[in-house]
Order: sequence, then C-alpha cells, then structure tokens
Amino acid sequence: MRGLRLLLLALAGLLVFLQYRLWVGEGGSRSVARLQQQVQQQAHENKGMQQRNDALAAEVEDLKSGEAAVEERARSELGMIKPGETFYRVVEPEGTAPAPEESAEPKAE
Repeated sequence: MRGLRLLLLALAGLLVFLQYRLWVGEGGSRSVARLQQQVQQQAHENKGMQQRNDALAAEVEDLKSGEAAVEERARSELGMIKPGETFYRVVEPEGTAPAPEESAEPKAE
C-alpha cells in the first residue's frame, strides 16, 4: 500500500512539473505566443521591404530602358542642363511670401 502511495505521489509531482513546463517553461505556450507575435511583426516588415524593393526595381528598369528618366534625374538631382540651354535661377529674398496667384476667370461685377 505504501508503494502505491509513493507511486501516486511521484506521478502527481511529474504531472505538476510537466504542466509547469507546458504553461510557463521554455517552449511553453507563452513562449510560442511570443514567437508567433515576432513572426507576424517580421512578416509585416518583410512586406514593407518587398514593396520598397519592387519600387526600386521599377526605378532601375526605368533608368535602364529610357533616356528620359536619366535626363530627368540628371536635371533634378545634379542640376545638369543640355548644351545650348540657358539656366535661370530665381532666388526670392528671405522673409517675403510669394504673392497669391490671381484667378484666370473674369470676376462677375
């Protein structure tokens, strides 16, 4: 009878230990939930990076295929002009706001 009690106590202790590892320990449900959250966050970051890569790939393809894209980029980013063109730079004094544009439609009187 005493041996049966010891066996039952050992099994109960083993059950408590296994339940603890299942719910709290490494590889338990909390750890799995945390890892699932990290996977979702990484998938979201990957989606953003994939969109960025797609945009860059489209830009590279545009630059490879057309001269107009290269010319536009050279003008806007490098300030280059074609031979025979005249470059005009308009600099407004600081502190003055540009005048509001007037409407092209005639006003009703």
